[in-house]
Amino acid sequence: MSAISNDEEPWKLTAAEALPLLRNGTLKAVELAQSLLTRIHQRDENVKAWVWLSPSQILQQAQVLDDIPQAQRGPLHGLPVGVKDIILTKDMPTQYNSKLYRSDTPINADANCIITLRQAGALIFGKLTTTEFASSKQGNWHQNLTANPHDFERTPGGSSSGSGAAVGDFQIPVALGTQTGGSIIRPASFDGCYGFKPTWGCISREGIAQWGWSLDTCGLFSRSVEDLDAVLDVFQVLDDDPIPQQAFKIENAKIGFARTHNWSTAGPGTQKAIEKAKELLKCHGAVVEEVDLPDDFSNMLEWHNTVLNGEGRSSFLGQYRTDPKALHESIQGYVENIKNVSRKDQLEAYDNCARLRPVWDDIASKYDMVITPSVVDEAPKGLENTGDMASLLVAVGSSPC
Repeated sequence: MSAISNDEEPWKLTAAEALPLLRNGTLKAVELAQSLLTRIHQRDENVKAWVWLSPSQILQQAQVLDDIPQAQRGPLHGLPVGVKDIILTKDMPTQYNSKLYRSDTPINADANCIITLRQAGALIFGKLTTTEFASSKQGNWHQNLTANPHDFERTPGGSSSGSGAAVGDFQIPVALGTQTGGSIIRPASFDGCYGFKPTWGCISREGIAQWGWSLDTCGLFSRSVEDLDAVLDVFQVLDDDPIPQQAFKIENAKIGFARTHNWSTAGPGTQKAIEKAKELLKCHGAVVEEVDLPDDFSNMLEWHNTVLNGEGRSSFLGQYRTDPKALHESIQGYVENIKNVSRKDQLEAYDNCARLRPVWDDIASKYDMVITPSVVDEAPKGLENTGDMASLLVAVGSSPC
């Protein structure tokens, strides 16, 4: 795309469409930022995706980017990026949706992922809503509860509520989120955008609030796969083996569908969508198979919860000691160990998950892709919680999805 058509508002552009225009000067960073601010002004009264936003600061930083000579512009020059409000930003407050961190004063430190984005030329736009410390299902206390942009009576999902809602509503082209269970793939599904959780540890978590250190993963929301590719390149998220240069072809591709052991919880819409997807792929020449998971995979959700309860005890101890009543009851419960999870239980859960990783790798290696639903059903009505936290296939510790 070399120019913006007369009927094309900049806020409609994907990151992949905007980036070449920003780098060659056809589109100014100020113009794109102002267009997005107008969109936010029109829409966010109902969506309520943003916790902190300073139009004057955004436009000032955009102008600084516009003044950079073309030859010195980075790969993400001028690209607006929203940030989940558990990620440190030196020029914006980070409040974690916690009553303990109500201050509007920035901590004066950037998380490692923010440093990487700034060095690549990205425009850090503002902070997006999250559940408390990205761990509870409770909504947001900063504003009225964040709503699904496609139906204000439905949840946007969580814990990356604002990230999914803002990208799905065209308020920002790309946003950072985090996932410990399903906090990227669930909001992306509910809000109608792309979500990507990379392999655990691919993107630094330094400067990001911790819940489950062995599971927490920083990832992305966008409106196209090309957007994800552009940003992941900056983070050096690369496959071990070179990716073939030729375009992937559905014809003769071997595609697995994993129903998983909790398939019975899938709603009728989800089940019908999966069956329709299978038929469409077959019509285009794909070889479609059902993936039979060993019985041990039925224990994954239990092990996942054991790990989170064990790691949550230490992650939230400091906040609990500061003021336990300021924390959501679920977070209090981790520190108080109301589930009676022993350290032996926790270690056994680690071992069991580790034992299944090579099993999963062997299964997945037989296919070009494995498809399973990100959520049990469509976004439920009500904003008081963010939907079922159990995806139909819990990632085996470190798998991308």
